[in-house]
Amino acid sequence: MNDGLLSQEEIDALLNGGFTQKETISETDKDLLGEIGNISMGSASTALSTIINRMVNITTPRVSITSLRKMKKEFDVPIISVEVEYIEGLIGANLLLIKITDAIVIADLMMGGDGTRKADTLSEIEISAVSEAMNQMIGSSATSLSQMLNMPINISPPYASVWDEKNNKLSEKISEDDDIVKISFRLTIDALVDSEIMLLLPIQTAKMIINKLTGTEENKVEEQKQIFDNEANVENYFIDTNTNAQQVEYTPHEYNKPQYNVQKAEFAPLTPIATNEVKNIDLILDVPLEISVVLGRTKKTIKDILELSVGSLVELDKLTEEPVEILVNGKKVALGEVVVIDENFGVRITSIVSNAERVKSLQGK
Repeated sequence: MNDGLLSQEEIDALLNGGFTQKETISETDKDLLGEIGNISMGSASTALSTIINRMVNITTPRVSITSLRKMKKEFDVPIISVEVEYIEGLIGANLLLIKITDAIVIADLMMGGDGTRKADTLSEIEISAVSEAMNQMIGSSATSLSQMLNMPINISPPYASVWDEKNNKLSEKISEDDDIVKISFRLTIDALVDSEIMLLLPIQTAKMIINKLTGTEENKVEEQKQIFDNEANVENYFIDTNTNAQQVEYTPHEYNKPQYNVQKAEFAPLTPIATNEVKNIDLILDVPLEISVVLGRTKKTIKDILELSVGSLVELDKLTEEPVEILVNGKKVALGEVVVIDENFGVRITSIVSNAERVKSLQGK
């Protein structure tokens, strides 16, 4: 400071709070993002495996910093991308990229093939099928991330597109020149695919995930508050020097701590409760329960079910003299025999299931 005036460097330092505004990712942050991506994409691989009924593994995350413009120079077009925007919990977008050769295998499996179809392009139906699979993957990934951060995370409806020209925009939400986090994974589908799948995040979104996971989000808020305080101090300085007014000193408010009357806690003696006290069973006596009677069971294949028609006979695995099962809310509580009461069917209870068998029924054994 010269002659009571701040230099431009000092003004900039005050406005920036001593910190640079550009977000950076350290090597520790990269390792953490790799672990987060490994877990969330593990859920995505499970979703894809369920859809195509094949073993899917998405492993070996590799984290790097790049930009969409740099990536476009390295891509072999075409590729399929699915983009979502975080609308709750996080701020920013998320982009999932998959090679067209891998998408052809996934589409063939989804359409009932064996994944060996040779092609260079996808039909509209196949593009829709692969897009839906990727939608399920990115939705499962967001759900897994929500569980990791222990907070609700909602995403916008996924937008799928085929990027077939390097002059086209790859994303509507992410600028091509902004720094982004690229997490590359190894994608394997049985012996059909051994390739790479990529997850892209704006660097601000990646930092937000790290801060929320490590609990440093509150510290960021305090830093931001300090920046605003510094801006206010600079503004007050210029007001004072330009008007030659009497300098106003800002001192922190002093808070008087209240005086508390602290006394030792005293508790009334515990009174034993009589063991024969009537329980409030009356409170649940009016709760309705569903009672059903099972005559028997059997198993059929899908083919057998489709061949059923009027007049078809279905044989049950129970003899005519065997007792039927009586279920309460789906749990077996008794056995009985079918009778006719006036014009309605009924059941006469012949035995009550023991407590041990009831417990086994509740445990699903």
